Amino acid sequence: MKVTVVGAGNVGATCADVLAYREIANEVVLLDIKEGVAEGKALDIWQKAPINLYDTRTIGSTNDYEKTAGSDVVVITSGLPRKPGMSRDDLISTNAGIVKTVTENVIKHSPEAILIIVSNPLDVMTYQAHISSKFPRTRVIGMAGILDTARYRAFLAEELNVSPKDIQAVLMGGHGDTMVPLPRYTTVGGIPVTELVDAEKLEAIIERTKFGGGELVKLMGTSAWYAPGSAAAQMVEAIVRDQRRVFPVCIKLEGEYGIDDCYLGVPVILGKNGVEKVIELDLDKDEKELLATSRKHVLEVMAVLDK
Repeated sequence: MKVTVVGAGNVGATCADVLAYREIANEVVLLDIKEGVAEGKALDIWQKAPINLYDTRTIGSTNDYEKTAGSDVVVITSGLPRKPGMSRDDLISTNAGIVKTVTENVIKHSPEAILIIVSNPLDVMTYQAHISSKFPRTRVIGMAGILDTARYRAFLAEELNVSPKDIQAVLMGGHGDTMVPLPRYTTVGGIPVTELVDAEKLEAIIERTKFGGGELVKLMGTSAWYAPGSAAAQMVEAIVRDQRRVFPVCIKLEGEYGIDDCYLGVPVILGKNGVEKVIELDLDKDEKELLATSRKHVLEVMAVLDK
């Protein structure tokens, strides 16, 4: 199996490193526009293979898309990162052009690939990649929900002083401030979280999750990379190994939840064909209203792209 990661910045390099370390693919190609960066990071990852004992071959390329030919999965992380005071929406004009160019180059050489979008603003960049590739919606998906749920679960594990391994959760909607965490579907070792955390504290954790990316930008002066890169790698693993994992991912909705032509995070079954099935949850009135608000925000940014 062959996987390409476009963008050798912090997120892309982390994703490539996790893919190699976990031996998720036989070959990982890391591509970037900056001369020598992808080659250097790919070589560094390869040189620690004898130390960490893995066989995955990592190859770097400066803008040579021929080296990506025949990729089964392509992860697109290209674009400008957020800076302090900058929202995801501020990135749209620049990053849309980048994602469009990358997508067009990728599909020339890997017409059967499944595309995973990580570039921000995530939902709209998934839209851009979809219209640029003209691939079925099941093969163009955005990484957001896995990262958001990871943050949510990490905060809950910290509050309860338990292992994050035992916490399961679902978030829906757009990636950002209007995401929709669902406490009703959050469990700790099978126990509903509402039985373990009081309502006020749970709401505070949800709010922290919504602004989790911004919290890291304020601390570091740039976007996060360890968790996003690992989240993208987990999606690749589910596809390459046909694990049929249930994950929240960004996909174009076509009637699910009563929504058409909007790219939102929803739970899906992820396997060798990409999205094998979109799972429709029975949302209550308040959850539907939150999802509608998130949809409205994403549609507004999609409209900016359309213009």
